[in-house]
Amino acid sequence: MGIAILPVALRRRAAACCAALLLVLTCGTGARAAPSPSPVPSPEASGGGLDPRITEIMGKPEYRHAQWGLLQTEPGGGRVLHSMFPGQFFIPGSTAKLFPVSATWQTLGPDHRFVTPLYAVGRRAGSTLTGDLDLVAQGDLTLGGRTRPDGTVAYTDLDHTYANDFPGATLTPENPLAGIDELARQVRAAGITRVEGDVIVDSRLFAPDPGLDPVPTPLIVNDNLVDLLTTPGGRAGAAARLDWRPKVAPYEVTSAVKTVAAGKPTDITVTATDGGTRIRLSGTIAADARPLLRTSPVTDPAAFGRSALIQALGRAGVEVTADATGPNPVARLPRDYAGRPRVAAYTSPPYEQYAKLVLKVSHNLGANLDVCLLAVTTGSRQCADGFPVLAAFLDRAGVDREQVALMDGRGGNPADRVTPRALVQMLAYWQGTPDARRFREALPVLGVDGLLAENCRDCPARGKVFAKTGAAVGGDLLNDRLSVGAITIAGYLDKGGGRFDTFYAGVTGAMTPTANPQDVVGIADDLALIAAYLQEAS
Repeated sequence: MGIAILPVALRRRAAACCAALLLVLTCGTGARAAPSPSPVPSPEASGGGLDPRITEIMGKPEYRHAQWGLLQTEPGGGRVLHSMFPGQFFIPGSTAKLFPVSATWQTLGPDHRFVTPLYAVGRRAGSTLTGDLDLVAQGDLTLGGRTRPDGTVAYTDLDHTYANDFPGATLTPENPLAGIDELARQVRAAGITRVEGDVIVDSRLFAPDPGLDPVPTPLIVNDNLVDLLTTPGGRAGAAARLDWRPKVAPYEVTSAVKTVAAGKPTDITVTATDGGTRIRLSGTIAADARPLLRTSPVTDPAAFGRSALIQALGRAGVEVTADATGPNPVARLPRDYAGRPRVAAYTSPPYEQYAKLVLKVSHNLGANLDVCLLAVTTGSRQCADGFPVLAAFLDRAGVDREQVALMDGRGGNPADRVTPRALVQMLAYWQGTPDARRFREALPVLGVDGLLAENCRDCPARGKVFAKTGAAVGGDLLNDRLSVGAITIAGYLDKGGGRFDTFYAGVTGAMTPTANPQDVVGIADDLALIAAYLQEAS
């Protein structure tokens, strides 16, 4: 029995107040059976009562003091089939990502490609450039680091961006420096073999906004992370094996992790010093453990990208006289690039592929980046100016934005609130667009892929629920348990014959019996099962 992951990372100390949550869903019967079901509010129902399996879930002890929200509507006229508190605010978790992704998709277009240019600024004589190479960052989320040969964007069911929060995260096989390497090869192909000057990353597209967590930057390489993969040694007592990527100076990684006997605890700590460039792993890994992935943040993405490009140029046969390490010398940047020759450019996959990445794995950095990209469409460098663009889009889409409150793009801010009705309105909007199928298929599919890949693999609803999931869980130190701010799911139910109902299901105020994060698993599984039962109902 495998796992699927709901968005928002579970902090390792689950009792920490307002901790975010990375949920693991297991296919099965959900949370513990209720010995005596609690009263469940009766939903409005235009198409018959709720499946008894759903009311049984809602009556479990975990939900004695909780509030349920539910809304299912038919396409076309939007006839309501089931409804429970559709106009009440709920914490959305990562279902909030549906709003910025939708707005960016429709503002930029699904086929929009990010073109990141590299300009020669200076005087060129033959193969020598006396001056600088300026890389003008364009907000490309992956810069080729996930691009497959067929042009699609690769992802795994549990993304490496969640590696520090839950074991089981895996890497895609693609080279995280692919775009950087391609730019270097193009410079060499343009006839430049020597740069008597510097390489500079121009990050003036927008200003990083600390109010967005994680903070988007105009240049992003490998999600602004260094991946650290530890594999057990050949026997207990042996040093563990370490691999890491991308290997960019001056970053150095060392490991003191030891292999312990099979069945013993695996516990690895990552520490970073010198501005994040000196990374050390310590702890233990069991001899029978799978390779364990951890990450360390890149604290200065522009400087990191500059060093990566200088080193890539060297590999491509282009000598740069400037030191490959050190700060990014932004004071040397020109006012603009009018008349400057473009010697290289990297072109991204279409935005639709990035939307799929954000939705399938609940990519927090990508969802926040969408807010900044919306701001850029107005000529602003302030990410906060993306919210009026989002608001105008919601108005056009027929979403009552008084029923949406957002402070970020990922759905992780404590102030974020959304009603079931607003989410269903967002989903219903897509039903009337030419991209309805493309958007629907960008969502995780129950039992098939993304965050729902391992759920309900053997149930009748497998492959027939397309949905974004969300969660927010904090600690309750007073009672030594976990407080579920919300667990939510919203998307489409394939009812056959080309009919796709829109739906939302969510719960707020549930409590686990202990502080063990596994107690949340059953609650999360209940939400996936409710979606499955809604799909299965005639």
